[in-house]
Amino acid sequence: MFRLQSNKVLAVDMTGDAVKAKNGSMVAYDGEMAFKKLSGGGEGIRGMVTRRLTGEQMTLMEVKGRGTCWFADRASEINLVGLQGDKLYVESSNLLATDGGLRTGTEFTGLRGASQGNGLFTTSVEGHGQAAIMSDGPAVVLRVSSQYPLTVDPGAYVAHQGNIRQSFQSGVTFRTLLGEGGGEAFQMRFEGDGLVYVQPSERNTIAGDV
Repeated sequence: MFRLQSNKVLAVDMTGDAVKAKNGSMVAYDGEMAFKKLSGGGEGIRGMVTRRLTGEQMTLMEVKGRGTCWFADRASEINLVGLQGDKLYVESSNLLATDGGLRTGTEFTGLRGASQGNGLFTTSVEGHGQAAIMSDGPAVVLRVSSQYPLTVDPGAYVAHQGNIRQSFQSGVTFRTLLGEGGGEAFQMRFEGDGLVYVQPSERNTIAGDV
């Protein structure tokens, strides 16, 4: 269903099924399609409450029909992630599209979200199917194991999946280690067994001022 037309364009072939995608990300389609605007934060009453609490601004659209749709967003690199009943955690700004059957919601992430000005939550995607995530430049997929925990600059973090525990370390930053000011106020630490997706370009955050 999902295939990369190029590293910056996602093609989705549909035969009467549906896909959820970032609002405004469709660049072309053929065949017969119907469109419906959705909201971030998950489905149902819980999703509505979560959006009110978090100020979640992610907006999705549902595309359903027969034919092919092409999606892209600001020439970002696109990465396909297959889910087999597990859960993917991804920054809402980095989520491009998911299979219509995958469940989306929001998860509490603590200090990182507050420091980035994105609320205290991030987006979760769960079920069986594919998701397309975006990165500023080619994403790097890093393995986390019990022997090798991983520390990540929050501005470079895109997503993670697997049996991973996420925590935060403050006081020591990547940039202060290099003797530079204006660095992140904390680092993200991942322990357990799974994968972490990082991008080679940092998003703007306000963490250095917190």
